[in-house]
Amino acid sequence: MVAIALVVLAISFMLAALGRGLSESFTVFLLPISTAFGWDRGQVVSIYSLAALTSGLVSPFVGRLFDRSGPRAVFAVGHIALGGAFLVAAFAVRLWQLQFALGFCVGLGIAATGVVPGSILLGRWFGPRLPTAMSVIYSATGAGVLVMLPLSQLMIDQLGWRDAYMVYGFGVLLVLLPLLLLLPWRRFSAGAPDRVKPQAIISSEDGWTLAAAVRHHAFWALFATFFFTAIGMYSIAAQIVAYLIDVGFPPLQAATAWGFSGVVLLLGMLSITWLDGKIGRRSSVLFSYAISIVGIGLLWLLQFYPNIAVLTGFVICFGSMIGSRGPLLTATALNIFHGRHVGTIYGTIAIGSGLGSALGSWSGGLIHDFTGNYNALLAFALVSVIFGMLPFLLVRALR
Repeated sequence: MVAIALVVLAISFMLAALGRGLSESFTVFLLPISTAFGWDRGQVVSIYSLAALTSGLVSPFVGRLFDRSGPRAVFAVGHIALGGAFLVAAFAVRLWQLQFALGFCVGLGIAATGVVPGSILLGRWFGPRLPTAMSVIYSATGAGVLVMLPLSQLMIDQLGWRDAYMVYGFGVLLVLLPLLLLLPWRRFSAGAPDRVKPQAIISSEDGWTLAAAVRHHAFWALFATFFFTAIGMYSIAAQIVAYLIDVGFPPLQAATAWGFSGVVLLLGMLSITWLDGKIGRRSSVLFSYAISIVGIGLLWLLQFYPNIAVLTGFVICFGSMIGSRGPLLTATALNIFHGRHVGTIYGTIAIGSGLGSALGSWSGGLIHDFTGNYNALLAFALVSVIFGMLPFLLVRALR
């Protein structure tokens, strides 16, 4: 059983890393696309925002599809959406075409290959070790960023952004056939027969329903945490590579530096998960927010001191914490709202992350265009992160 659980973890990690890495590669494509079409920052960032929004809005449907049809169907939908998206993007000539491909379709692909299906699947295999398993899934974003951002910059330099998207499209679709035919998804979906069900705050014979969950304050506290934290982090994340280039770093160095956040993200998640077992969930989460705030401050300092030392400090602080809270929040949600409808409930909570990511990245682009600099954007991000922290200070179920 342990061997199967580890295989499930590895497959979930690889699929999430592929999906998130490809989606986050848009931060490298942002400037080439903007230059090619002459669009302002707000217009181009709207593509990224739409992907985040779509990912959040379709999460409940992805959870429901998982509950009804299992992981094979969900992951197949995700890969078809991602592969088709990049092939369409390679030939796009209008903003709406890129918004449909890299926005709507990529958003669907992210939702169907990422945290929502991975979390539900791992919840069937890992009991008390679920937070650690979730930290691995969330670190897939970092692993994908580490590989895909420098690779994307190299491909753009050698092939151009259109041909780079063409390569990505065909590559994703080639993964689809072995994914569907060679893996024992029925066994993976069954879970460990001896897994102990988590304790719930309130339970019934059938577990939680969505209608019952939305009446509980823990549901909205988790939703708010996801929402405001995503606003703060993604108002910055969508423009980090462009920001580093603007303050004087070469494009490949900027992409590689932010790509290295994938390494420190894994270390950050494992560290926060370890702290969870030592000092408790509330203290661990609040510590992670404090490090994120330090990272935002270092990013602001880069405008005045664009050197490797400050850049390294920013990547370590901001990069290591950008998703570090996710495993603990997800484990909290799965522990509270267990039952047959956990996929639908967690998917609905995850709407908060999608909405926040969309609003944050879109607002960040508008703020940059309106002010002509990044200072107001960084202040906006800071305030949003603080709001994201408040539920862990004020809501009893999260304390």
